[in-house]
Amino acid sequence: MTLATTGQDVADETVAFNEKLAQTLASAPKTYEVDDARALRGGLGIFPAPVVLNEGVDRTVPGREGGIGVRVFTPPVVDGVFLHLHAGGRVLGSARHQDVRLWNLARAAGVAVVSVDYRLAPEHPHPAADDDCEDAARWLIDSAQAEFGTDRLVIGGESSGAELAARTLLRLRDRDASHRAFRAAYLAYGVYDMSLTPSARAFGERNLVGSTQGERWFRKQAFPGRTIEQLQDPEISPLYADLRDLPAARFVVGTQDPLLDDTLFMAARWRAAGNETELDVVAEAVHGFTSFPLTVAERELARQHGFVAVAVADGEPS
Repeated sequence: MTLATTGQDVADETVAFNEKLAQTLASAPKTYEVDDARALRGGLGIFPAPVVLNEGVDRTVPGREGGIGVRVFTPPVVDGVFLHLHAGGRVLGSARHQDVRLWNLARAAGVAVVSVDYRLAPEHPHPAADDDCEDAARWLIDSAQAEFGTDRLVIGGESSGAELAARTLLRLRDRDASHRAFRAAYLAYGVYDMSLTPSARAFGERNLVGSTQGERWFRKQAFPGRTIEQLQDPEISPLYADLRDLPAARFVVGTQDPLLDDTLFMAARWRAAGNETELDVVAEAVHGFTSFPLTVAERELARQHGFVAVAVADGEPS
């Protein structure tokens, strides 16, 4: 028996990559030993250096605290729009760190991509990121037809971006039901319980991108001073929210990810709430695996393209 639903046939390749990754990380400074999170923003550590493409256009959209930066990719044919929320634990990353991947998504799925440069912690702790993502979503709902010639919308992201996508849908639903503008959600290796799920607590200090102490460090930056009970508030941890009346979602996570349980639990609750749900658990894959040169990464990105393309195809949203 194996938990994985995909990637078993290339598990040897993935395991070999993980071993090299662990060796690289063994000599790298640990995130949670850094006193000032801003010192980490000069680079992406073990992730490939970003390639900035001319196809990306930087814009500003209105938000409650002022303008919100977004990076927009518009392919020749636009069938829909994908609202993208980047990874980085609400502390690192930006809308300019995944141009190649987002441009590939734009062309393959026939969607304009709008990636949000939400405010980062610790300078801007919760709820700053939530506010920016909600405001960008509301701008897109109001402006997509005029800006891109379509109102077929999908939302998604990776890691903290997946969590912010879920939180954005919940905010829109609870305030005015405008979440129904989004036909689907793509949620890759997200974090949905800020108090740490069992897999995150048990992962320890293995050097595979994420770690137990690292996860706690990110929570401390974004949600300072909260107790475990406060971190389980549905306004902070979407795993504890009422998940009814949400769009179809694709969840994906690797078996060597400290956030494995986050996805397993969230996908189960998403489905139990009556929402269409896809779940892939990738054999031996680590956190953030779609950023690495792996067969399982190529396959998952292709599946993402297909999922988004179907979501914005003709017809009513699911």
